[in-house]
Amino acid sequence: MIIYLFLSGILIAAFFMVSAKRIGALINGFSLQAVFLFMITVYAAAREKSPELYVIAGLLFLIKVLLIPGFLRRIVKRIKVDEDLGLFLNPSVSLFIAAILVYLAYLFAGRFISIANNTENSAFIVSVSIVLIGIFIMVFRMKALAQIIGILVMENGLFLLAATISGGMPFFVEIAIFFDIFLCVIILEIFVYKINRLFTHIDVDKLTQLRG
Repeated sequence: MIIYLFLSGILIAAFFMVSAKRIGALINGFSLQAVFLFMITVYAAAREKSPELYVIAGLLFLIKVLLIPGFLRRIVKRIKVDEDLGLFLNPSVSLFIAAILVYLAYLFAGRFISIANNTENSAFIVSVSIVLIGIFIMVFRMKALAQIIGILVMENGLFLLAATISGGMPFFVEIAIFFDIFLCVIILEIFVYKINRLFTHIDVDKLTQLRG
């Protein structure tokens, strides 16, 4: 079934981000994941014949596939940051931990959540996995930009959960969330730029050494 291909693509993109060593690759992984989310939304819109879902899909493509990655790449060029992510854990260990997180999501879905539909069950597992992997990226990557992407990956997981399990959030709530995310990225861009100007780096491990 085509929905399983899209779900697999979302999960593979997450593993790609976990194994990325450079900021550019991490941004590309997020953009790829957003493309698969867009495909799932278009598929759901076609199946349910919902004009609202088509609008949501269009906004998702515009904001998450085009605008947000574009803004993030502009940050990288503007502050001339080192492309190296600064890994606390090497890619092999990171991939192993990501696989464990997916397995934990599978156990959680099997033991605590009762979903009769196999497609919804798979979507729930992938959603929880993406949220956990987003948290992992935030915690185990040194660059502030990587933590921004970690937040966005978590939101991707929550969006997938809402779109496939709960039948989708109300239309205007979805639009409000999209614009909130977009504004958040713009604010974070300014924040990261200011940090880089003041401290000449955006390594969060070094920022913990600051004292008031």
